[in-house]
Amino acid sequence: MMVEECGRYEVTPMEFDIFFSISQTPDSRGYKPTELEMYSNFLDQAIKADELGFGVGWIAQAHLSTEVQKKNSSPVVPHYPGEVGLCTDFFQTAGAVLSRTKKMEVGSAVMSILASGGPIAQAERVGSLITLHGMDPSESRRIHIGFSAGRFEFMARPYGISPRNRLEEVSWKVLRGKIFSEASEIFLRLISGEVIDSSMIKETFLRRDDFRSDREWALVQNTAIEELKLDEPPDNILIPRRYEFESIATVPMEWNRDLLNLVLGSHDKTLQIEVNKWRPVQVFNLSITPPEVIEETHARMKANYHEDGGPWERSMMPRTVMVFLNDEPGLSESEKSYAALEESRSSIKTYWSALEGTIDPSKVERAVDNAVIGNVQDVANQLSERFHPDDRIMCWFDFFNHDNERVKRDMESFMTKVVPRVNGGV
Repeated sequence: MMVEECGRYEVTPMEFDIFFSISQTPDSRGYKPTELEMYSNFLDQAIKADELGFGVGWIAQAHLSTEVQKKNSSPVVPHYPGEVGLCTDFFQTAGAVLSRTKKMEVGSAVMSILASGGPIAQAERVGSLITLHGMDPSESRRIHIGFSAGRFEFMARPYGISPRNRLEEVSWKVLRGKIFSEASEIFLRLISGEVIDSSMIKETFLRRDDFRSDREWALVQNTAIEELKLDEPPDNILIPRRYEFESIATVPMEWNRDLLNLVLGSHDKTLQIEVNKWRPVQVFNLSITPPEVIEETHARMKANYHEDGGPWERSMMPRTVMVFLNDEPGLSESEKSYAALEESRSSIKTYWSALEGTIDPSKVERAVDNAVIGNVQDVANQLSERFHPDDRIMCWFDFFNHDNERVKRDMESFMTKVVPRVNGGV
């Protein structure tokens, strides 16, 4: 971002956040910590991140045991040993982090609003957290609520987010996204302090444009004819609301909404625009997203970001980056570069093996290409070359790495040696 100061323009420094995965699965050495050790390491790293000056500590959120789910009829990660994530309650976890830190803000990356009781329950929890957080009138740290439909749909099914009939079953891949859209409107309007009932929420329709092929749409149309007793294929299919309720409002109501920042975890172009009709909602993005999609998203958000959020800035779309930094003592700079590359490949191979049960060399290489890897200067060069100076980087240090002391050393070398090089101090 260019800012004018004393009649001249200066470039503001690139911003750096940190991502905590809290993923309890064997690392590349085969070591899997206990749950207590996982949380102890996480809080220790959060305190260190605050001391080092990371802007936001983004906490991954998951729901229900992926280890137990492997035994079910449709396991989502059948080869994944352990749990994808242990943070099932962002609100309590955020409170624990905030009580131990002084400057770092906290965010969910990302919270499902379809699970844990749905959008109404999640909206109330947001208000409760920020009410307690903001009791000190001098408090200025924001809570960043990243929200999504959830990575794995099994996590929301026990809460009723599953097909209710054959029509919903054949259109489920599309319909689940539309349920998330319905939930998002409810969530955002309640957070804004509105009194709403379900009749005020946008209705859900299925149309040809929602589907990838004529064949998929024809199946949905034919199923609608059977289910709804129609005489001819419909162009628009109305789906009954997922959430039915009379007038409601969440409490508490009088919390400081300036302490809240909302971030949408979805690539749905239409939804990115829709949610900004209610409140300022920013967007998450991954480092593996093609550059043209990144630029398209920035252009779309610049035109559609809610006016209450001010002008759209690139830093409003945090970018996830895996960091494989080696600055260990006793190694030459070339040895550090080589060691970091080997560490990255080992971790990424472990990840893909756990996720899919096989190791696809092409996927490993693509992931390596989208991480930053090497010694201090290597990582600084890669960040400067690959990212816009106004981007905000969400650094992921604990990717399949349970060596707490090593993770903290990498964090320190990154903030004290890499960042000054990226921002022109060295």
